[in-house]
Amino acid sequence: MGIATTTAQEKTVMVGGAAMYPSKNIVENAVNSKDHTTLVAAVKAAGLVETLQGKGPFTVFAPTNSAFDRLPKGTVETLVKPENKKTLTNILTYHVVAGKFNAADIAKMIKEGNGKAKIKTVNGGTLTAWMKGKDLYLTDEKGGMSKVTIADVNQSNGVIHVVDTVLMPK
Repeated sequence: MGIATTTAQEKTVMVGGAAMYPSKNIVENAVNSKDHTTLVAAVKAAGLVETLQGKGPFTVFAPTNSAFDRLPKGTVETLVKPENKKTLTNILTYHVVAGKFNAADIAKMIKEGNGKAKIKTVNGGTLTAWMKGKDLYLTDEKGGMSKVTIADVNQSNGVIHVVDTVLMPK
């Protein structure tokens, strides 16, 4: 007992200076990433911790702190206020897809869709996935683009793909 062993399924990926363990859930891993402190604070403010610790599976497109920093000044501070919880929840759930879709699954969907794949998010919106070379991109409903910078960070209840831009629903 007490000695942790690593199996093939337990392939860790480093995100924000922290190991992301496939045996832990999305929230348990995200709280350790120095690159995702804003996302974690937003998830807490929106009351989504319990949901993202749930059975899932979920696919989460996780914006980095620098992605949030690119939003207009004051946006994050405004969104995390209690009176804006509904708007914040809508934005965050736009980054979540029901089911586990790794990069290969999404690439296959893109190929089957002749270069584009429409992905339905938990908030009812749609993301459009596409590729440029070997890079996976997402376009939101407002025309904003986000690149997947780290793909396939497996979790016990799904997968995280780190993105460089906050995606915005209609």
